[in-house]
Amino acid sequence: MIEISPTRRRALRAAAHHLKPVVSISQKGLTPSVLAEIDRCLKAHELIKLRLYGIEREDREILFSEIRTALDCAEVQHIGNLLVLWRPNPEQDVQKFPEGRTALAPATRRKPEAMTKKQAAARSEARSKKR
Repeated sequence: MIEISPTRRRALRAAAHHLKPVVSISQKGLTPSVLAEIDRCLKAHELIKLRLYGIEREDREILFSEIRTALDCAEVQHIGNLLVLWRPNPEQDVQKFPEGRTALAPATRRKPEAMTKKQAAARSEARSKKR
């Protein structure tokens, strides 16, 4: 299994927030065809969501550990019936931004834009009222 740092995990969770589940596992459980589909999705997307239907809590943990060991991927997040998995794709180059950071690196804060005199006066007045 792949171990990921907390910073990387946080960035992956943020990236996975808007994703829809691409694979669903229900009555028949984890079949070889379902494992193959999860593997294909991981190769294509690196970061995927899985949804489980009608599987008890104890069985879910066993199922998730089987998936992680069989496909050599990392569990990013596990909430209820949703599981977020990540596996780096060695064939795909890491996307670089002009600033030199990678695609999944946490973003830095932007510098505030310059204020007008009126905005600066309003801000200092609001701060003085708080005190």
